[in-house]
Amino acid sequence: MTAWENVALPLAYARVRPAEQKAQALAALARVGLAAFAHHRPSQLSGGQQQRVALARALVHTPKLLLADEPTGNLDTQTGQEIVVIFVSLHGEGHTVVIVSHEPEVVAQAQRIVVLRDGLIQEERRAPR
Repeated sequence: MTAWENVALPLAYARVRPAEQKAQALAALARVGLAAFAHHRPSQLSGGQQQRVALARALVHTPKLLLADEPTGNLDTQTGQEIVVIFVSLHGEGHTVVIVSHEPEVVAQAQRIVVLRDGLIQEERRAPR
């Protein structure tokens, strides 16, 4: 599948009209900076670009809640920061974003931090702003 087809897949399941699927998928790809890569296949994309396609697919339905488990784990520092900037922007628009991360740079961007150990909350704090 191309990037736009991948992003549009959830819309097909939701029975959105094909023309609207493509328009919404292209808008979601533009949102994550991949408008120019809409017709690329996964083998033509870097790991960071593939991660942003996955993020666009998650955003295509405009969810109120977004869960991200180690979204920057396999990315270089710069690309990881670009992903975090997108999450911060989404939060600023009113989305609830929950990120699971072991990376201090990612955690530093959070407004609220909950530390879990062995399935129990060990610490909870608001980040200073």
